[in-house]
Amino acid sequence: MPDSIRRPNAVSRRAFVKGALGAAVALPHSLALAAEPRATGPRPNFVYFMTDDQAAHAMSCAGSKVYQTPNMDRLAAEGVRFLNTFVTNSLCAPSRASIMTGLYSHTHGVRTNNAPALSREHPVFTDYLREAGYHTCFIGKWHMQGEHPPFDYWLGFSGQGVYFNQQLLDFEGKLVKEQGYVTDLLGDRAVAYLREHRQDPFCLLLWFKAPHRAWEPAPRHLTALEGVTIPDPPTFHDDYAGRPAAIRKTEMQVEIAKPGKDFQGWVKDYYRTLLAVDENVGRVLKALDELGLTDNTCVIYCSDNGFFLGEHHFFDKRLMYEPSIRIPMLLRYPRLIRKGGRRLEQMTLNVDLAPTILELAGVEPPAHMHGRSWLPLLKGQQAKSPTRQSRYGDGAWRDSWLYEYYEYPAVHMVAKNRGVRTRRWKYIHYFEQPEEFELYDLQTDPNEVSNLYGKPGYEKTVEHLREELLRLRRETKDPDLEQA
Repeated sequence: MPDSIRRPNAVSRRAFVKGALGAAVALPHSLALAAEPRATGPRPNFVYFMTDDQAAHAMSCAGSKVYQTPNMDRLAAEGVRFLNTFVTNSLCAPSRASIMTGLYSHTHGVRTNNAPALSREHPVFTDYLREAGYHTCFIGKWHMQGEHPPFDYWLGFSGQGVYFNQQLLDFEGKLVKEQGYVTDLLGDRAVAYLREHRQDPFCLLLWFKAPHRAWEPAPRHLTALEGVTIPDPPTFHDDYAGRPAAIRKTEMQVEIAKPGKDFQGWVKDYYRTLLAVDENVGRVLKALDELGLTDNTCVIYCSDNGFFLGEHHFFDKRLMYEPSIRIPMLLRYPRLIRKGGRRLEQMTLNVDLAPTILELAGVEPPAHMHGRSWLPLLKGQQAKSPTRQSRYGDGAWRDSWLYEYYEYPAVHMVAKNRGVRTRRWKYIHYFEQPEEFELYDLQTDPNEVSNLYGKPGYEKTVEHLREELLRLRRETKDPDLEQA
């Protein structure tokens, strides 16, 4: 059995579920779950779609002219599209751990892709949902080391997986190798869960492999986008003038993205893999419609991180530049959001997803979570910051946030860094020797080509941002501060 597959010990569904339930309560006493629902009336179901490495603009509802995503667009038209959602660590495993726990990497401990397993010292949001009576199902790419947290059904894989003939667990807990395209196989399981296996209320996580490389489209999409020319991004020919050595030494240039194919070739394959994602999102939405579940189901769609598609002549992610840290974020819940097509401009984070899901379910989000529930934003209410007012805003919602990245030296050779982003400014600190810095005015330089760090006239801005970075690290209890 491949290392990327984690099979439960039991083969029968009863034993599989029993084992999972036993693990669910094996938590430290200090973090015992208190997840009795506080809301009355019907609680929402959840369907949570997640892609791997999808750029924020890679949806036609976000302005993509390259291809059409009618089912992603449907979610945007019937719900809310978040215009400024970011990840706090632009790397697969750390971001996924943050999504599940509501915590920063420096707290949950999954700082890199090869980090040890997510500790059960840090419960995940599905733990709280299960304690509150939810039936939970995970389908797809987990992409974290070690054993996964317990679900009533776990039909996924832990490593990268493959696009064709992926080994997956079935509903009896048996490992099977099925013939077919992985995006379709995962969609099959999701529809089967909804039609045959769910118990209400339910939380279904359908996390796709696509569009992670190697980008292998479904056979039906191999000729899609023929005759289309992908436009070069404005910064495609960036020469990194004025940027730190940490930028010039990265190994993410488009020429090495996919050997044997040029930029046009691999980017088209990237988009082609997303065509199958959109189709399978549509299959699940159709099943919800046919089962009469649409009105009382909160559907979430996002990516685990952003992605460079030629911006700054890069592919991949990791850096604190906008294409890397921005993610697509859609949310539809007809019982709450009566008028779709809304757009929210507030800065929202991947650590916000756990408390948001819990509060929508009527479960009090734990105070230790770093994220904040979006429920006030979804209701159109004024959300005040729970912490002291920042110098960068009026205290409404979030004025600034902390970014961190730790995987170095490693693939793509992106130096360790942390930074702070406000609505206008971005300050980046490459904190290992030799220390280097970047400063960008996003208002006048949204493409981040002019590094203002060290230039006359910006000394106070740097000082204020440095103080804000320190404040955010203290606020989130960064253990590295104690070691400094």
